Parts: sequence; structure tokens; C-alpha cells
Amino acid sequence: MRVIGLAGWSGAGKTTLLAALIPWLRKRGVTVSTIKHAHHAFDVDKPGKDSHTHREAGASQVLVSSAQRWALMTELRGAPEPGLPELLAHLAPVDLVIVEGFKRDPHPKIEVHRAANGKPWLHPEDPAIRAVASDIPPPGPLPHVALDDIPAIGALALEHATLWKG
Repeated sequence: MRVIGLAGWSGAGKTTLLAALIPWLRKRGVTVSTIKHAHHAFDVDKPGKDSHTHREAGASQVLVSSAQRWALMTELRGAPEPGLPELLAHLAPVDLVIVEGFKRDPHPKIEVHRAANGKPWLHPEDPAIRAVASDIPPPGPLPHVALDDIPAIGALALEHATLWKG
């Protein structure tokens, strides 16, 4: 599997970009998985469902399966948050894993920047950022494409993704 990240401040458009980029890649025969880092508590389960009851009762992991999909939920219960390498090890093999978040990790990344956010650029402090997708030109020599140029962003993602050796 090859890995590329999308890094940027909240509100820069990372999720919107991913929603357009994934179908573009799939139309070109690239299998894609994603890892999204959340900075807050979240829950994909619903109270009243059996899986939620199992988790609330103390199960460390709950796997839910149907004819359409399966999901594995793991409760950390005070254990440290797993790092990106450990999370990547849980994924089934695909051509490309796109990581949204984990902006401080050393995997190769494309910075997603929106001027209206008023936030500083990430790439001057992060040598793992290999290119920029933004609505204004970035300072410095990194390759730059427009935020809405999905073919150009896709090409950069494929060019800069590196092999994950898990």
C-alpha cells in the first residue's frame, strides 16, 4: 500500500476534497481507503443497538457484520491512542491510503490551505509536506495546484505517495 496525507487546518476543505478525489482515483482503477483522525470524542454506534450494548457492557472490541459491510469498533478504555502505523496495519491492502489529519506525523502530505481561514501555512515547518492545494499561491517552491483541480491533486497524490512497509 502507498500512503499520502491531506493536512490542513479545520475548515480548509480536506473532507470536501476527499469526497471528490476518491471517485476520481477509483475511475482510474486505484483502490482507496482512508484514515481520518478526530480530535474529539466520537461514536459511530447508536444507543439501543446490540453492538452499543456490548460496548457499554465492557467489550474491548465489537465487530458488526452484514451482507453489505462489516465494522470493527475498539474501545481504548484508557489505553494510549494508537499511532498511524498501528492503524494502517488494520487496513486491508489497497493501492492508496489517504490520511486526513495526523498532520504532525512524518508521512508524505499535501497541504490543503484556504486563505479565508486566516491560519498559517503548515509546510514551512513540516518537511513531509510535498505539495500544496490552495486558493492562493503558497510561499516557497513547493508544487501548487488549485483546491478545485481534482485531476492535478490526484496526480500529486499518486506522485508523492510512498510505500508503507508495515
